[in-house]
Amino acid sequence: MTVTALTGISQLVTNDPTHEYAEAASGPLGVVRDAAVLCDDGRVLWTGPAAALPSSMADGVTDLGGRAVVPGFVDSHAHLAFAGDRSDEFAARMAGESYSAGGIRSTVAHTRAASDVDLAASVRRLADEALRQGTTTLESKSGYGLSVHDERRSLEAVRAVTTEATFLGAHVVPAEFAGRPDDYVALVIGEMLDACAPLARWIDVFCDVGAFDVDQTRAILTAGMAAGLTPRLHAGQLAPGGGIQLGVELGAASVDHVTHASDDDVEALAGSTTVATLLPGAEFSTRAAYPDARRLLAAGATVALAADCNPGSSYTTSIPFCIAVAVRDMHMAPAEALWSATAGGAAALRRTDVGHLGVGAAADLLVLDAPSYVHLAYRPGVPLVESVWRAGQRVVGRER
Repeated sequence: MTVTALTGISQLVTNDPTHEYAEAASGPLGVVRDAAVLCDDGRVLWTGPAAALPSSMADGVTDLGGRAVVPGFVDSHAHLAFAGDRSDEFAARMAGESYSAGGIRSTVAHTRAASDVDLAASVRRLADEALRQGTTTLESKSGYGLSVHDERRSLEAVRAVTTEATFLGAHVVPAEFAGRPDDYVALVIGEMLDACAPLARWIDVFCDVGAFDVDQTRAILTAGMAAGLTPRLHAGQLAPGGGIQLGVELGAASVDHVTHASDDDVEALAGSTTVATLLPGAEFSTRAAYPDARRLLAAGATVALAADCNPGSSYTTSIPFCIAVAVRDMHMAPAEALWSATAGGAAALRRTDVGHLGVGAAADLLVLDAPSYVHLAYRPGVPLVESVWRAGQRVVGRER
């Protein structure tokens, strides 16, 4: 085993507020100045001031040249398994048309027509794109196949890039089941679930207007839980409804979007372990109202930020972009946005090994071409991720 020392760190974000060397004013980020990190066998062995570095333990040293280091981004909501393009739909929205869930069906047709090789290549391309922008842990869903065969092969493509695979057979009701939603629900919780559960960790439902109601959502999530999957769901994106509180009731790991959340919804989230995952790329790309992040944070809810990469309403893999939008348009502080995109995402995936740089955590970290994490929002659109390290190995960026 090789112990690697990373030195020359102007500002190290650990997400460990109890760190003995953390600046008191840095709160949950646990910021250490003029820092160093020791990595051993893919894990964080030590963090602290460079002056206190136990250099005798290191087999090699990499000087990062006064750059900031943050935990790798944890993107807990993505839809990478698709084919086709909906740029015309995007252009129409920018010209004034409203967004609805109906556009999903156009992607279904392209996805079903794609070969296994092409579908897998599309998933890999987007996962690699996300990695280059700092996402070291990635969740992805099925949901554009909506048949037993196509949902299963979508999950096979997802599993080639991440173990955080989510079965989303209940994305919308496909065209061949128009007027027969209950028949489609029966397929999802029967043959489709049987085929897909072995490939997934999570089960998800789009509980909103134009998709599935609360009773249908309950039936699907309950069936998934019986098959050993953990629930998460889309709710409150397009209209108010009962999906948020259903997610809390069922112990969902996260409820995502929560744009339309009542006071009771916020209270329920704050009193639970269910994470509120906000997806600013969707509001940016649909010109919809942003969720009230400040209300959720003030209530004490755990908040995550994710990219929601999908071809219809948020075709981005960039967590730095989402951080900048969350700070500018959702009124999150830069520290809150970064925490939500790292530790918050880890909470939404119920992971304790990622999203922070505490001792024993995965050595997944980003070197920013900037002296401070604040530059992620301060310099929007600038490619600040200078290098990406996963399990203690540089996977993006040049050798020094």
